Amino acid sequence: MNQSMMEKYASLIVQIGVNIQPGQTLVINSPIECAAFTRLVAQQAYAQGARDVVISWKDELFGKIRFLQAPEEVFSEFPEWQREFYLSYARRGAAFVSIAASDPELLKDVNPQRVAKAQKASNIALEEYREKLMSNQNAWCVVSIPTDSWAVKVFPALPAPQAVAALWEAILKAVRVDAPDPVAAWEKHKENLQKSLEFMNSHRFRFLRYKNSLGTDFTVELPEDHLWLGGSERTPGGIEFIANMPTEEVFTLPKKDGANGRVVSSKPLNYNGTVIDKFSLTFQQGKVVDFQAEKGYEVLQQLIHTDEGARYLGEVALVPYDSPLSRANILFLNTLFDENASCHLALGKAYPVCLKNGDRMSKEELSRKGVNDSLVHVDFMLGTEDLEITGTTAAGQEIPVFKNGNFSI
Repeated sequence: MNQSMMEKYASLIVQIGVNIQPGQTLVINSPIECAAFTRLVAQQAYAQGARDVVISWKDELFGKIRFLQAPEEVFSEFPEWQREFYLSYARRGAAFVSIAASDPELLKDVNPQRVAKAQKASNIALEEYREKLMSNQNAWCVVSIPTDSWAVKVFPALPAPQAVAALWEAILKAVRVDAPDPVAAWEKHKENLQKSLEFMNSHRFRFLRYKNSLGTDFTVELPEDHLWLGGSERTPGGIEFIANMPTEEVFTLPKKDGANGRVVSSKPLNYNGTVIDKFSLTFQQGKVVDFQAEKGYEVLQQLIHTDEGARYLGEVALVPYDSPLSRANILFLNTLFDENASCHLALGKAYPVCLKNGDRMSKEELSRKGVNDSLVHVDFMLGTEDLEITGTTAAGQEIPVFKNGNFSI
């Protein structure tokens, strides 16, 4: 990939993604395959005045070896030093960049119970760290770049070098690095998302009803004090950042016991190195009471049984069918991209910032407000070209929100 384009991307992540502040530390979570680009991000951070940059390297190929050969008991453990690493930097106000670029089917031959144990141990150990990010106490940003193993899954008809080049092109377009002025392009994009936010927040919908030809027939209740967010967010100190690059969604939280009906997936879900596909979830009073999957059933089962909160929803997100990522017509097998091409929901933990003053509430106060809590937060896609969404206000007025897959505004 062209060096200047990668430098523009790295600069965008530092300036707009986490908006690094002078004297602040940046922590980067990166696959080792992405080392060259990760170093560019570090260089840009120092150039913008970062006090320090710390990199946590991930090796998914070694991870597979460990899952296949290590004794069972190690997957219920999490290193104390690793927990302290994230907590110490989070408590000191560091910003966090995570590069999401994994082989979507790397762990398909691994016992899913092992993966689930390891994921649960990690989430328990890092609960405080995750709380800080999900309540925007720290600026954070999730981005991605191609790896060979991922690119050939997205473009299976192409040789690896061409697949990587094609994926680079798609990613740079999705994050607007191909624009003459990427920063200005993002400012314009945030303005466009604001129109959708104003529409949703002004109507204060109590219910949203979803229907499409795949079989989704589903109603979700929203808490009285819910807030729709999208584009950029802010830390308590007022630092603006963008949590996901790309982002095309506006999102809020549901009332924990307010989901009823059946939701059918519209795209495969890459979860912990395994693809879950052609699945459906049936909800009663907020809880998943039945589920099916043609592919990845056991992995979906492990996800839903992570804890009690994993059986409830934590996010409701709206993405127009004609969004740029949807029009690209690429199945990325990476939730960062696929969720921004489709309306989606998330099982598990809700974002407290989607409730008025929620970032200042205790877990008990949030629970009383109907906010779901869990060790997981996993997005899955349900948007289609024929998706219809109808909003119902507290006064009982029904207003079209989506028609033919797009906003009715």
